[in-house]
Amino acid sequence: MNFLDVSHNVALVIASVVIASVAGFTGLTLSKDLSKQNVLRRKGSVAMSAIALGGGIWSMHFVAMLGIQMPILFYYDAAVTLASALFAILVVGTALLLLHFRERTPFTLTAAGSLVGCGILGMHYIGMAGLQFCRAVYTPLGVATAVVAAIGFSIAAFWIAYGQRNNRSILLGTFCFGFAVSAVHFVAIAGTRFVAVPTLSEFGPVMSNETLAMGVIISSFVIFGTFLWMGVTFLAPTVPAPAHAPLEMEMKSTIDPETAELAPVAVRIPCERNGSTQFIDPTLVACVRAEGHYTNVYTNDAKLLCAWPIAEAAERLEGAGFIKTHRSYLVNPAHVEHFERRKDNGVCRFASADLPAVPVSRSNLKMVRDALGI
Repeated sequence: MNFLDVSHNVALVIASVVIASVAGFTGLTLSKDLSKQNVLRRKGSVAMSAIALGGGIWSMHFVAMLGIQMPILFYYDAAVTLASALFAILVVGTALLLLHFRERTPFTLTAAGSLVGCGILGMHYIGMAGLQFCRAVYTPLGVATAVVAAIGFSIAAFWIAYGQRNNRSILLGTFCFGFAVSAVHFVAIAGTRFVAVPTLSEFGPVMSNETLAMGVIISSFVIFGTFLWMGVTFLAPTVPAPAHAPLEMEMKSTIDPETAELAPVAVRIPCERNGSTQFIDPTLVACVRAEGHYTNVYTNDAKLLCAWPIAEAAERLEGAGFIKTHRSYLVNPAHVEHFERRKDNGVCRFASADLPAVPVSRSNLKMVRDALGI
């Protein structure tokens, strides 16, 4: 079997690594602070993150493939190439749904990283199957090394990026993700040989390197544009609210009733009791627990049913100081009497023995400790 001589364009190799890193930063930043969003917005953010990460995997691969130089002309099957991009986006999206709609545990992080690693591998080998007029020949060692690199580096990227969800961890996770995508491609290519094939085995229309380059340019433009958008948010300093209103505002005693805005109504929790709705002051509530599509509201002396689902309760009560300790629980820190640390998670307890102990998941542990001042 006569293998083709293969060389690489160094500039395109560097560009492919940059695209992978930029895509990693964009996707991981888009998925930051999703617990503070309602379910619909969270799903939208997860979808955009999946497109950024999955599209980045695809763009990195084909920018690097554009840099491959062989002594023959070769083309790509457009349908297979599109399938490789959609596969990457779908698998990455599944991993992100697992992270943002399930309790974030060591198993969840490992499973999500493994899924993304499989997405990188699948995208690579599906994309390689689209080659026309040449065929990739793989070695068992090359495939095995690519599998280990993809899954190992992807798990590391998600453990780092989702460990604390701060800017530092996102940046470190970005480097790990970019390295994972790039390493898988080049490790796999190093264990791959190419042979010329005289006939086409097309599944869809054939496209040249020039046509592929146009698709890659558009994909990269979208990724870099989103990167700039998220970069501004990422670097923007938090402006603290003024401690006191300006003196002239404090001294103002007359208000035009026609132009004055209505003062916002203080949040109260609507609860059902004896066939009527009772409005509860949030300061009297110790915790809120999900109960199907509703929630149970606990005060020191009562357990009440509220029509809000847990996501809506979290959104409405955030301004009242409530924090999410677990996917099914909200807690008012002012009522917490005792906090117990248990390895990677914890438990909040209250002064009243009638109130349930509230679990604290690993992903929310730091936020709860900060809120409690410990």
